[in-house]
Amino acid sequence: MSVSQSIFVSEKALLSQVSKERLMEFTKEISKEVRLSGTEEELRAFQYAKAKLEEFGLDTELQFNDAYISLPGQAFLQVGGEDFECITHSMAKSVENIQAELVYVEKGTAPDYKNSNVSGKLVLVEGLATPGGVIQAAKHGAAGAVFINAKYTHEMIVSPVWGNPTPDTVELLPDIPVLSVNTSSGEHIKNKLLDNQDECKISAEVVTGVRRIPTLTAEIKGQEEPEKFVLFSGHIDSWHYGAMDNGTADAVILEVARVLAQHKNSLKRSLRLAFWSGHSHGRYAGSALYCDTNWEDLRENCVLHINIDSVGAKDSTVLTEANCMAETKHLAEDAIGSLAGAKFEGARFGRAGDQSFWGTGTPSLFMGLSEQEPSDEPAAAAFGQLFGAGKSGGFGWWWHTTEDTMDKIDPDNLERDCRIYLSIVYRTVSEPLLSVQQTEAVKDIEESLKFWQDKSQGHFDLSSALDRVKELKIKVQSFEQKLKTINLQESGKLKLANETIMELSRLLVPLNYVKGSNFGHDLAMKQSPVPKLDAIEKLVSSPKESIEYFSTQTQLLRNYNEVNYTLKKAIQLVDGANQGIVQ
Repeated sequence: MSVSQSIFVSEKALLSQVSKERLMEFTKEISKEVRLSGTEEELRAFQYAKAKLEEFGLDTELQFNDAYISLPGQAFLQVGGEDFECITHSMAKSVENIQAELVYVEKGTAPDYKNSNVSGKLVLVEGLATPGGVIQAAKHGAAGAVFINAKYTHEMIVSPVWGNPTPDTVELLPDIPVLSVNTSSGEHIKNKLLDNQDECKISAEVVTGVRRIPTLTAEIKGQEEPEKFVLFSGHIDSWHYGAMDNGTADAVILEVARVLAQHKNSLKRSLRLAFWSGHSHGRYAGSALYCDTNWEDLRENCVLHINIDSVGAKDSTVLTEANCMAETKHLAEDAIGSLAGAKFEGARFGRAGDQSFWGTGTPSLFMGLSEQEPSDEPAAAAFGQLFGAGKSGGFGWWWHTTEDTMDKIDPDNLERDCRIYLSIVYRTVSEPLLSVQQTEAVKDIEESLKFWQDKSQGHFDLSSALDRVKELKIKVQSFEQKLKTINLQESGKLKLANETIMELSRLLVPLNYVKGSNFGHDLAMKQSPVPKLDAIEKLVSSPKESIEYFSTQTQLLRNYNEVNYTLKKAIQLVDGANQGIVQ
């Protein structure tokens, strides 16, 4: 590793080059057409982004891959002989003229079904059409589901399957029709049900199958470690015109590329830009495919994934609640604190967004950034459940609706958000030491192990893992203290330090965020920290002498072996690094 090739440029100088006018121009061009995954309209947006990147001097690659994509079409709903406007949803089942009784099940949670026999009937559910809500309806034998949204109906994808299905997940694809109506229609329908007008007829057209989708990548090569890279990504496909979701985000990626392309000699490691398709209509198919086809490169060389979605909206004043990992939180804290004067709190990643790279051990920061003030809107509540801690109002009432148009964008907020992203991107590609705080990752895992130990109520013993995570924390703290005094001109020690930081991520990110195989993709459903131990809940609730208890205990023991051994390997890794750095 050479440590003298990069040319320093001040962050202040970079940030001053961000152009509000260009950001708005990029957004307008990308969002001038509806961009359904795999369509000609979407491809034109990809080609625009490609042309811009090449104009900035970047080499680009536009690839096409097969993906399982679902595009909703026309829908019909009649209750008590009266027709209602409605939409259907991506990955829902196509049906024609299903007729059955309609039953109101409130929010459609498991307890809401306790006193209702909905087998063979249609259910009316409060809220957005989510995979969990659809799973509950199907589990209880419903023939279909109608969701009551807000003032506008919100487009959703109702499958829990992340990316392309496999033989293990294909049966989890929804097998019932799913519709949504707005609040006004929903209240009118509920009144009809009170009057015993419960005869319901529905039709839904959803075109689902394998189609070719594009992925666009470009790279600004680093001067010292060109093989190592930060991945900065967002999706181009959209619901309707998608000016906020995701035109503004694509504009920010282009503007960051434009600015940094002028200062490429200041990058120590590479910046890889990626634009996905299949986000909205294939449950993150584009990013999942990219992981599947580039797994080794990501595992060996990607130091950080920074994602961007739905930034720069009007009234997006909340800058404190975006998704982060414990080990990447400080990056957001520093940038948001210095550029926006806000104290970043952060929220643990939900199983959503294009977070397709946890199995490779890649640390991640952000999905979105700026959000609305807290709200009781159904879209805001659903946003909190899907993406974070639920302390904000989400991306706005127009999210996933026909109203996501250019008038929802605030140029000042967009410029602010771009500067925050640019600051973080530049820091992570230009600083000698990788900006990942592994002590925070270990603390996060330690707290989760304590949670599971308490949850187990004596049914399962986690004491050896707790001992190991405590030992690991002490040794990682010592390692990070040594990094504060390391001579950055000693290329051997700097290389060892960065390799250790990366290898720790390869162990700790999957431990904290992956339930299944590191080479697969967990479902897009709510997931606990250190998810390999979440069967503890099932163990505790099972009769102690039952086969369910016995089989769950066996599964937990095997998963616990993996957790424990991962901690052991992390301890060994840090031991070696601590010895090497002091020599």
